[in-house]
Amino acid sequence: MKRFTKVCAVVLAAGLLMTSLAGCGGGSSSSTDDKTIVVGASPTPHSEILKAAEEALKEKGYTLEIKEFTDYVQPNQALSNGELDANYFQHAPYLTDYNEKNGTDLVSAASIHYEPLGLYAGKTKAVTELSDGATIAVPNDTTNEARALLLLENQGLIKLKEGVGLAATPKDIAENPKNLKVQELEAAQLVRSLGDVDMAVINGNYALDADLKVSDALAKEEKDSEAAKTYANIVAVRKGEENSDKTKALIDALKSESVQNYILNTYGGAVVPMD
Repeated sequence: MKRFTKVCAVVLAAGLLMTSLAGCGGGSSSSTDDKTIVVGASPTPHSEILKAAEEALKEKGYTLEIKEFTDYVQPNQALSNGELDANYFQHAPYLTDYNEKNGTDLVSAASIHYEPLGLYAGKTKAVTELSDGATIAVPNDTTNEARALLLLENQGLIKLKEGVGLAATPKDIAENPKNLKVQELEAAQLVRSLGDVDMAVINGNYALDADLKVSDALAKEEKDSEAAKTYANIVAVRKGEENSDKTKALIDALKSESVQNYILNTYGGAVVPMD
């Protein structure tokens, strides 16, 4: 009987040890391997850009593990939970909004690229040829509509009320010398609308999908514009890890000359590296 009790005690102790070890190993790979950097990303262009950075990271002694996400919620959840070292898919205003709504404390480590909006020709082929009452289609979501209006203002087509900036709507148009009609459409519908309007302001990703070259746009957001600086795509990390060795290595790789050249040569201006 004593022997049986002793055996049971040994088995129980072993079982507890295994459970303890399993609990220790059940965490994220980002916390157990100092030389593996786990990054969550959208498939295009973020994951592609990360893959272009792999060689630069190898030279620094790091292995890159990319986890792709097709939505905009899970990458931040996974980062908050410690499943990732960083994520790369969003701009700073989206991250701020996410933190406020979810009680998280994620921060931007660096701005990597931006995706400019472009003004594309429809029935009218040049800005100087726009007639009185011409129609220009713009995205109908708050963020991109304001960016589109600022782009039109930059071309001298309209003037917005003082100080409205990235909160602008068509109601904020103070001057409209050509009596332009601003047609609000879902961003995904703008490419299809080109044949029905004089011009349209189209997001970089939708232009890319439709094989529209940003280099052919009549005008586009420049990297020193308010919109580009505000809506640059960032690498996000947990607060306090902005200057960790992993974060520094990842940012250095993404900002390396080879990756910047990859972006410039691959996306035809639809994705632009930040300095």
